[in-house]
Amino acid sequence: MQETVAFSIPALRIGSHALPNAVILAPMAGITDAPVRRMAVRYGAGLVISEMVASEALLEGHPEMVLRAEGEGVPLHAVQIAGNDPYLMGEAARVAEAAGAGIIDINMGCPAKRVTTGAAGAALLRDLPLAQAILEAVRGAVSIPVTVKTRLGWDDTASTAVDLARMAQESGLAMVTIHGRTRCQFYTGRADWTAIRAVKDAVSIPVIANGDVTAPSDGPAILDASGADGVMIGRGAQGRPWFPGRVARAIAGQHDTADPDLDEQHAVLLELYEGWLELYGRALGVRQARKHVGWALDAAAGGTGAARAGIVAGWRKRLLVLEDPAQVKAGIGAAFDDIMWRAAA
Repeated sequence: MQETVAFSIPALRIGSHALPNAVILAPMAGITDAPVRRMAVRYGAGLVISEMVASEALLEGHPEMVLRAEGEGVPLHAVQIAGNDPYLMGEAARVAEAAGAGIIDINMGCPAKRVTTGAAGAALLRDLPLAQAILEAVRGAVSIPVTVKTRLGWDDTASTAVDLARMAQESGLAMVTIHGRTRCQFYTGRADWTAIRAVKDAVSIPVIANGDVTAPSDGPAILDASGADGVMIGRGAQGRPWFPGRVARAIAGQHDTADPDLDEQHAVLLELYEGWLELYGRALGVRQARKHVGWALDAAAGGTGAARAGIVAGWRKRLLVLEDPAQVKAGIGAAFDDIMWRAAA
């Protein structure tokens, strides 16, 4: 397996931190846990951000939130916090900083109903005074850089991203990330990369563009369309922790035509699997790994041009019900052997 990738491209600065490149792995709840983040850094992601951490639960020491904030093994640990109480958000930021975070990211973009009904995430786009109070409270609570991730607006009738970005800059934040959809779009349609340019034109702090980056060529394209300073990748990295590094190489103009070969993808998945078992324990680790295994098989089959739907569906059905890690790992090996045989046929 390859070593950590270095790039000869200009660093993106977030406060006092100089990143090796301007491609960031997005915070995704239940997905970007510590093993995934470590692997993405190894393959060249410029920055990785923790899963969304509920501020109140972190303060209460909730085990799941503590695990989500875990950052061992990454050179710069960034923790995303969510909530709607300025004081609690500030206190959660203090806890994260004390635990080793080098950057605090504020979630003002999550569209999930369970988040927005609690007046957090993207719901803050409908309450800019509260959003500003949170920005100021978090910025005032820590000595490390603070960033914010948001969307274009709540819906098509209210594009508030520019106003929020200006408030973030005025509050002393170091960066703003814009997903090119409204909350009401969730993940439907296409992200509007060009709409992000209005945010870039309105502030001097770095602006990161997010949404629908699923191929290496999308990296240069989203930067060109948005004028942004960097790229954040979410769903495009599912099952492909090497993908942010591929995008960084594309932005740098380096020739890079393929994912790692199937032997390397197999080795990556097995290493990740061991990481999940170690992080969560055997019982929970087996369950947490299932979605990742499915995505990894999707990536492996898709990358070979094999008949992905039939192959992956069959192996998903066999593997994702197993409870014994040894059986899962043996099944993963058999699945990759099957995919490689079909690709070579």
